[in-house]
Amino acid sequence: LIGRLMFELPEEMGLIAIAVRQTQGKGRGGNVWLSPMGCALSTLHITIPLHSNLGQRIPFIQHLVSLAVVKSVRSIPGYEDIDLRVKWPNDIYYSDLMKIGGVLVNSTLIETTFHILIGFGINVNNSNPTICINDLITKFNKEEGTKLKPLTADCLIARTVTVLERLIDIFQEKGPNGVLSCYYKYWVHSGKQVRLHNEEGPIAWIVGIDDYGFLQVHEEGKGVESVHPDGNSFDMLRNLIVPK
Repeated sequence: LIGRLMFELPEEMGLIAIAVRQTQGKGRGGNVWLSPMGCALSTLHITIPLHSNLGQRIPFIQHLVSLAVVKSVRSIPGYEDIDLRVKWPNDIYYSDLMKIGGVLVNSTLIETTFHILIGFGINVNNSNPTICINDLITKFNKEEGTKLKPLTADCLIARTVTVLERLIDIFQEKGPNGVLSCYYKYWVHSGKQVRLHNEEGPIAWIVGIDDYGFLQVHEEGKGVESVHPDGNSFDMLRNLIVPK
């Protein structure tokens, strides 16, 4: 629907489609995305000028969206310590334990404008197939004696889009350095040691992400190098970066 409409609208007009449930959800690399009732599911259309800070670093958009999802919860007064985090390049996690959402970005360049379709899905009120944000809130209330209210999918989609708009403005003004300190605050990888290629592969430490959004790892004796998300996958459970 949005793919047909997005080229017909004035550039300053935003467009979003929201689903209560998906029957043919898609993930990265052709993976199927399960979308039961209780998820926040949407596709957002935005335009980014090619000759802008973000237009020259388009891979960064998935990081900004992932950060916006996390901040949509953790910027609510009282909800700052709900342990929702970003996993490079495009997943939302509960701590470093379990996936709770994901982001998929497609871009089309028409003349000097990128048309970006951002799909994001977050488990909000569905305990299956993994865990959801309201489960984390319930757990937090029990442990801390608080009475935080459960959140709704509509609220989180609205907050995510609002936060994303602000993050894009900051990025366009200041570049990667305008958002990276906030991104690192919420990501799961700080100081993590990983193995490259397989369980017996060389040891490396995750340093951060570079100016184009690629993961930087420091391999012993070799210095820092960037890892491209389309050429590698990150196995959180085994702390492995594996070539696809």
